[in-house]
Amino acid sequence: MVGVDFGTLSGRAVVARVRDGAELGSAVHAYAHGVIETVLPGTDVRLGPDWALQSPQDWIDVLRLAVPAAIAAAGISLEQVIGLGTDFTACTVLPTTADGTPLCFETPSMPHAWPKLWKHHAAQPHADRINALAAARGEAWLPRYGGKISSEWEFAKGLQVLEEDPGVYARAERWIEAADWIVWQLTGVESRNVCTAGYKGIFQDGSYPSADFLAALNPAFSGFVAKLTAAPSSVELAPLGGLAGRLTARAAEWTTLPEGIAICVGNVDAHVTAAAADAVRPGQMVAIMGTSTCHVMPSDQLAEVPGMCGVVRDGIVPGLWGYEAGQSAVGDIFAWFADTFTAGHSHERLTALAERQAVGQHGLVALDWFGGNRSVLVDHDLSGVIVGQTLATRPEDVYRALIEATAFGARMIVETFEKSGVPVEEFIVAGGLLKNRFLMQVYADVLRCPLSVIGSDQGPALGAAIHAAVAAGAYPDIQRAAAAMGQRTAAAYQPDQARADAYDRLYTQYRTLHETFGDGQMLHTLRAIRNEAGG
Repeated sequence: MVGVDFGTLSGRAVVARVRDGAELGSAVHAYAHGVIETVLPGTDVRLGPDWALQSPQDWIDVLRLAVPAAIAAAGISLEQVIGLGTDFTACTVLPTTADGTPLCFETPSMPHAWPKLWKHHAAQPHADRINALAAARGEAWLPRYGGKISSEWEFAKGLQVLEEDPGVYARAERWIEAADWIVWQLTGVESRNVCTAGYKGIFQDGSYPSADFLAALNPAFSGFVAKLTAAPSSVELAPLGGLAGRLTARAAEWTTLPEGIAICVGNVDAHVTAAAADAVRPGQMVAIMGTSTCHVMPSDQLAEVPGMCGVVRDGIVPGLWGYEAGQSAVGDIFAWFADTFTAGHSHERLTALAERQAVGQHGLVALDWFGGNRSVLVDHDLSGVIVGQTLATRPEDVYRALIEATAFGARMIVETFEKSGVPVEEFIVAGGLLKNRFLMQVYADVLRCPLSVIGSDQGPALGAAIHAAVAAGAYPDIQRAAAAMGQRTAAAYQPDQARADAYDRLYTQYRTLHETFGDGQMLHTLRAIRNEAGG
C-alpha cells in the first residue's frame, strides 16, 4: 500500500506492507512555495496579517516526485501496489470551478483564489460573528464544537471570501477541502469525506447549517452549502476507509502506479494517525505533535466538551464518536524562539541546557498561545505570555518554560475532557516532536501519566496506507487493519513522582494566567494596535 501525507511544508509518501505495516520505503518532497504568508507567488500582491495560503501545484508535485521515489526506495514492482490513501492538513480549503480547476490557476493575482491553509486565521472576525449568531439562535450544532467554531474552518473562511472578494466567491462553484480535492484529482470522482465535513464543515446529524442561518449572516451566503457538495440536492458523505474510486490514467502518469488501483476516501492527517498507532478504541487519545498538536480520541460516549474542536459520529472510526481538540502552535513556538532569540543555538543545545535544571529553577511560567488558542478557549486572536523574566533569565530558561507551557496546555485539554465525562484511558504521542526525549518526559511528568508512543516516524502516511488497505479489500475494517499494520509502544515514558509534584505548583500558576488573560481583553487590544500600525 502507498500512503501520502500532505503536510504544512512538505508531502511524504510511504510504502507499507499489507501483512504487518512494515515501512519498505519513503520519500519527502518539500513544497516549492512553502507556506504563502506575505506575497502571492509571481506577483507583488501582499497579504494581510494572519494569512496562510498554499499552492495546489505543490500537492501535485508530491504525487509526481515523492510517490515514485518511495516506490524506488522500497525496491518493489509497481504491480505489487494494490491501493493508495491520502491525508491532508485541515481545514485546508480551496475554491474551484465545477470541474475541480483551482481558481488560483486562472487568477493567480487574487489572494482569495488561493487555498487557505489550516493556519490561516484572518477569518477570525467572521468566526466570531458565526459563533455569536449561533449562540443567540441556540443552534443545535454549536455544542458539538465546544460552543465555538474556529476561524480555521470552512464556513468562516468562506464568509471571509464572500465579504472581501465577492467576485471570487461567485466564481467558486466548489469550496472543497484539499483532502477531497486531491482524491478528485486521483480518481476523477468528486466526493466528500465524513471527517472533514464533520470537524471542519459543521456537518452534524445529517445536515449542514441551515440556509436561514447563513442568510442571517449575509443574504448572499444563504446558498453556501451548495458549494460544499458534488450533489447540491443531497448530501452523501463517504465513510472513512471507503473506496473513493480508481486511479485514472492521468494520475497513473503522475505517480507511475498502475491505472485502476484502489484510491481511499480522503482523510485528515491527525485523525488517520490513530490507525497507525493502533489507537482506534474508546479512550485512546493520540496527540500528533509537530508544528501544532492535534488531539484525537474515539469514544463510545457523546458529551459536550468545552472548547473541543468537534465531536463527530464515525469521524475517526466508523461506529464510534470521534473527538478532536488541539493546540494551534507547539513546534512552531520552539522554532520561533530558537530562530529569533538564541544567536544560533540549536534545539539540541537548548534542550541539553534546559534538561540540567530542576523543575521551577528558571522562575518562569508561560502561556502557549503564540499561535492563538485552539482548545479550550477557541480564540486565535490570543497571544503568548511569559511571566517571571529577570536580567538573569537565559535562553534555555525560556526554552524550557515554553516546552512546559505546551505540556500544561495539553493537561488542560485532558482535564477538560475528563471533567466532561469522557475519560482518557491512554495518552499516545505521534509526530516529529517524539524525537525530543526530554520534551516527552516533561509531558509525562506534567500529565502525571505514562506516555505511549507510535512506532512510526511517518504516522499520517502509514495511517493513510492502513485506510487504503481497507479500501482495497485487504481488511474488512479499520480496527482489524490497524491491529495488523499499526505500531505502538505502550507506556514508553513513565512520570517521575517528585517532578510531577513540582509541576503541579507551576500548573496552578499556568491556570491562573489562563484565567487572567483568557478573556482576551488585553491580548486582543495589543493585536489590534499591532494591526493598525501595519505589523
